[in-house]
Parts: sequence; C-alpha cells; structure tokens
Amino acid sequence: MDVVVGRIAKAHGIRGELAVDVRTDSPDERFKVGAAVTTKLRDGSKRELTIAAAREHSGRLLVRFEEVLTRDVAETLRGALLLADTDTLPPTSDPDEFYDHELAGLRAELADGTVVGKVVEVVHSPAGELLELDVDGRSALVPFVRAIVPTVDVAGGRVVLDPPEGLLDA
Repeated sequence: MDVVVGRIAKAHGIRGELAVDVRTDSPDERFKVGAAVTTKLRDGSKRELTIAAAREHSGRLLVRFEEVLTRDVAETLRGALLLADTDTLPPTSDPDEFYDHELAGLRAELADGTVVGKVVEVVHSPAGELLELDVDGRSALVPFVRAIVPTVDVAGGRVVLDPPEGLLDA
C-alpha cells in the first residue's frame, strides 16, 4: 500500500528543481539523496524517480531528481503526488502519532458505542488535520484534536468521537 509523502507544487529555477509540499514527519528519511520515490501524475500514471538533492526553501522542500534535468520536464510533474510504500515507513514511537493509512477505514463511534460512520481519509489543511467521515453516505469533516477525538484504537478498528452539538448533523 502506498502513502502520500509529498506533492509537487511547481517547478523552481531552470535546472529542473521542484518545490514540494511535504506530507511526512520524516522528510530527512523520505527525501534523502539516492532514495527512490514513486510519483503519481495527474493523469493517474506512475513514474519512479531518484532523489539527487533536497533542501529547504520558504516552507517547502526543493528537490532535484536524477531523471529531471530541465524546467520543461519539471513542469510536466506539477501536481504529482509523491508516494512511499507503507511497509518502508518507520514505526511511530509516540502512541499519539498515526499514519494516515492507519486511520482510513476505521469505524467512527460515540463514547456510548453508537456507530456514526467510517473514516474515509485524513485531510491536511493549513488549520490542522481533519478526519473525513462517511456518515450515512455523506461527508463530514471532524477536527482531529483530542477534545473531539479522544480515543484512537487502531488495533480495535475504531475512533471514538465526542463531537460538539451539530458537528455531525446534515
């Protein structure tokens, strides 16, 4: 299974460097020189690329790939997702840290055990992470904060919610 570790925002400069929005807590590992990443292009096709260099710049990572030598080639990668195999992810040492793929598919229930839906995905927004839930066929966004999601039980296949009134209403 693949997990998104970044998204290519745009080309940078004339030599094929790319600005990447990082979506991993371990960018030093994921974007180290020589590491291979799979790109999922906007048309759905995939391509393997090898990291030649990476450096921080203005809140993003600037990455140069061995296979991308010009700005024209870099432009074709705009919007591509950078993927890593979940089997290669290091275990989390913090019991309150989770990978997105671990949360997708978990049952969402209230403290009394009432099932309200299922976690579809984790949405990363500038304001913080949100759990997108499928609630009776419609989408509901729940802030992924301890006050609203006090329990995450990956082994038990569930998240427990304590939503404020109206959060899950249609």
